[in-house]
Amino acid sequence: MNILIFGPNGSGKGTQGAVVQKKYHFPHIESGAIFRKNIGAGTALGMQAKQYIDRGDLVPDAITIPMILDRLQEPDCKGGWLLDGFPRNPAQGEALDKALQAAGMALSCVIEIQLDREEAKLRIMGRRLCVNDNNHPNHIAFDAIKPVEKDGKLVCRVCGGELKTRADDQDEEAINKRHNIYYDPIEGTMAAVNYFKGKAGLKIVSVDGSPSIGAVSEAILAQLD
Repeated sequence: MNILIFGPNGSGKGTQGAVVQKKYHFPHIESGAIFRKNIGAGTALGMQAKQYIDRGDLVPDAITIPMILDRLQEPDCKGGWLLDGFPRNPAQGEALDKALQAAGMALSCVIEIQLDREEAKLRIMGRRLCVNDNNHPNHIAFDAIKPVEKDGKLVCRVCGGELKTRADDQDEEAINKRHNIYYDPIEGTMAAVNYFKGKAGLKIVSVDGSPSIGAVSEAILAQLD
């Protein structure tokens, strides 16, 4: 099963991707990690990408997509994969779709986690990261995963570890910039989602991201099974 997963920052996309990965035992591949691996290894594509990144420019699809295809053709992906973080616009969606078909890797499914933009922002600004494990959910706005208080400060509800915030999680301008890209139905990520929704025969799993983590997981897995 070859899957693309979409969801705005704050939707729990990474958490749900990990749930799907654990269920089906195939790799959860994040596009940013592909860049870091290629640049760190000094591959030809990685060095080309680094030139654009160092200038503050977007890496062209002609470099990005071959890097992604290379990763998806590695041995651990033979049983399927879950790709996260790409495509980000409809042109990338169409280019990736054609490249997958040309490589004989049919896309099986698209998972879309839907979440209201204001709620997504609240989730980002209220989340706290455990220094011991980023997968320990802590959020000051949701009772079910609220940190606990110890010696006058909030600590991880799972392990009691120290909690930190990411600087960009508290930067409304940065959040709005990321969300402007995602929620744009003409040139942004939503347009890429809609491109795949328009493809006949492709399984689309769309779920409401506002309930609990467990409820969202159940909704996704119920439609995948």
